[in-house]
Amino acid sequence: MRVQKFSLLAVAVAAGLSLTACQSGDDSSAGSDDSSSSAQSSGSQDSGGSSASTGKGAGTAGSDASAEGASGAASGTATGACRTSQLAFSSSGGMAEGTLIVNLKNTGTATCTLKGFPGADLKGKDGTVSAERSKLAPPSVSVKAGEETRFTLHYPSNDSGGSGVTFTSLVVTPPNETHSHTLPVSINVPVSDGSGPAITVDPVGTGK
Repeated sequence: MRVQKFSLLAVAVAAGLSLTACQSGDDSSAGSDDSSSSAQSSGSQDSGGSSASTGKGAGTAGSDASAEGASGAASGTATGACRTSQLAFSSSGGMAEGTLIVNLKNTGTATCTLKGFPGADLKGKDGTVSAERSKLAPPSVSVKAGEETRFTLHYPSNDSGGSGVTFTSLVVTPPNETHSHTLPVSINVPVSDGSGPAITVDPVGTGK
């Protein structure tokens, strides 16, 4: 009877251990599945979260902005005041006696604007004379790349029979600019005590 009891007890202990081992295995497997699910869920949130979406959106916006800027630069539609450095200067005699036409050509890549009176200083061996402004109203002139506008300088013709005063250069300062450009000219005016006709300049964009 004792041997039989020990055998039954051993079988019961073995069964208990086997059941415990199965439960432990099931728990471990469940824990592994939960951990795997958590890691997968966390990984999905990291890879598809707001930071990745924001990065993509910023890249798209940057590309659009770059494309827009490139398109604006290529079209040459930007406007601003014409600078002396982007203008080519030339002169020619006007249709009327005592007039000089000064041409301003836009050598830049975009449209620029001019509005107002230019500075016009005639220089010669006898000194410098600054042209006075005429009474014409200055228009606003848009000058496209490669195109030009002009202004007119008026001076009294020397019909006195004397040698008069000769100017050999004209210093031009575009409206709203501080930098000048010097053109060679040959302008002869009568000697005056100030009571005769003055040398005057029209606004840029008039007479064309």
